Amino acid sequence: MQEDKSKIALFVDDDLQPIAELVAPVQFELDTTKLTDGEHTLKMVSKSPSGREGIRKIKFIVRNGPAISIEGISDNSIVDGVVPLMINAYDKGNKNNFIIEGSETPQSVPSWLWIILIAFFGWAIYYLVTYSSI
Repeated sequence: MQEDKSKIALFVDDDLQPIAELVAPVQFELDTTKLTDGEHTLKMVSKSPSGREGIRKIKFIVRNGPAISIEGISDNSIVDGVVPLMINAYDKGNKNNFIIEGSETPQSVPSWLWIILIAFFGWAIYYLVTYSSI
């Protein structure tokens, strides 16, 4: 009965050996924990019962390792002198436990918020001085 169904071989990146050979239709769980973090390509090669082949490639990015966040520099920044950096790396833990400690990156207060606060307090002081004499 399986001779009348298409067969699918799954390859990751440029591997010559497939990670799985399946008969369609099928549900498959790709274990990304065995892959390094970064860009990868999943290549599916199907072969129909009549001998015809089809290929489909899907690019994806694996990010299983600890997340790294950085404040103080970004991609393609032009810098000069000493650049203070705040770097944090934290793991997601597993699906059963949520790690709170270290999972949030402290960030400095944005400059636009300082401007709004100074403007508000300046207006409040002006208002109090102006209308307190009445």
